[in-house]
Amino acid sequence: MPDVDRTPPKVHLRINGEKLESGSGGTYEHVSPVTEQVDAQIPLAGKEEIDLAVSKAHEAFQSWKRTPPARRRALLHKLGDLIEANAAEFARLGALDNGTPVTVGSAFPVHSAEWTRYYAGWADKIQGDLTGNPIQDGELGYTLAQPYGVVGIIITWNGPLISLAMKIPAAVAGGNTVVVKPSELTPFSGELFMDLVEEAGFPPGVINVLPGTAEAGAQLVAHPLVKKVSFTGGPATATKILETCAPDMKPAVLELGGKSANIVFEDADLDAACQLGAMFSLIVLSGQGCAFATRMIVHEDVYDQVVERLKLIAENVAVGDPFDPGVMSGPVVNEAAVERITGMIERAQEQGATLVTGGTRMDRDGFFIQPTVFTDVDPGSELAQTEVFGPVLAIFKFSTEDEAIALANNTRYALSSYVQTNDLGRAVRVAAELEAGETLINGAMNLQVGRPFGGFGLSGVGKEGGRQGIEEFLRIRSVGIAV
Repeated sequence: MPDVDRTPPKVHLRINGEKLESGSGGTYEHVSPVTEQVDAQIPLAGKEEIDLAVSKAHEAFQSWKRTPPARRRALLHKLGDLIEANAAEFARLGALDNGTPVTVGSAFPVHSAEWTRYYAGWADKIQGDLTGNPIQDGELGYTLAQPYGVVGIIITWNGPLISLAMKIPAAVAGGNTVVVKPSELTPFSGELFMDLVEEAGFPPGVINVLPGTAEAGAQLVAHPLVKKVSFTGGPATATKILETCAPDMKPAVLELGGKSANIVFEDADLDAACQLGAMFSLIVLSGQGCAFATRMIVHEDVYDQVVERLKLIAENVAVGDPFDPGVMSGPVVNEAAVERITGMIERAQEQGATLVTGGTRMDRDGFFIQPTVFTDVDPGSELAQTEVFGPVLAIFKFSTEDEAIALANNTRYALSSYVQTNDLGRAVRVAAELEAGETLINGAMNLQVGRPFGGFGLSGVGKEGGRQGIEEFLRIRSVGIAV
């Protein structure tokens, strides 16, 4: 493997166009998931910096909301171009952030640029409706779609760049300003993102990014000048956010976890179904994705074939150094994740599930876990009901279409679902019955910006992507004029 630059960038608190080297929240020692060694000291925002960032964002909002839509569009297009032009550096930083292999991470900047350009295109297409007929009703009525003001954004660590791109462009295209708290576990991508925001020419205070602890996130949510919250993370934190928002009825978009089902019918292309099933449960991001298909529900006629194929795929996944161009799967994010995932694997075996392959931490430095496949999983067990967020796949057997749908819907999560079949009528029929925010059929890709993304139940509230994604950041007012 050729020599690669493993030097992380210096991270700052980015407030109102300024770079602060320290914060009242102290510092966080970033640990490389590959070496298990501290590789950077990350400044953390506290109440002082949160207050400053929100105040500056509120000041910037007074002019940003009046900025011509064409100007907002141009700035976002410039940002999208810069993100794509810096794809190699974003891939490098992703490997440093959380161990995402560069072969996988190189796709995220292109995808993020598309999200940015898509919402650039919406900036000058926001309009109200005519609601009254002056001749018939005696009044002229119309609506105004207006920004909220300062939006508080909190993102998690598994996709630091794409998470920024899924939230910030839509918010600022609608005329809002933002204060973003990325996870302290993955601070490097946000630093480059803010360099590009400034290079694109955004006015100071429109976009502010400052790593911080959970306490800083709570302060951001509670701040009276924050008019809406957008959060990606887990249900426990989302519950606290809703409790904080409740007294003022502050609205929130919550993109949470999933326990997505992947139904494989007997007529499916098994090669494609197994490759996709393994890729988006065991390989990409080492299984650390909210929408991944972590429950595979397989027709009894092809069940044994599918299990054998997945075993073979899992045992041949190239797991290792994220900078190695031959590696497809890297480490999980930290030691706590290793302990949580291996604990769930051990309990699954104690509860009667059959371990097909994997199941242990790899014997090497770093937070590496073998791709793990289970069969004979009790549908009511922890493994079937709780998000693992690691490289673990549970396989179930079904005999009828109704049974497959019932198994798929047997969860409190409702984010994504997947169907593999060559029967189009069946695919459409089953998709209509699956209780999930989206259903992807025969390899349709997740997170396409033109489609709204977001779930129900424990998977959250609200949408990102599509027209609905920008509507989340606009509030509708009505005006009536007597004539």
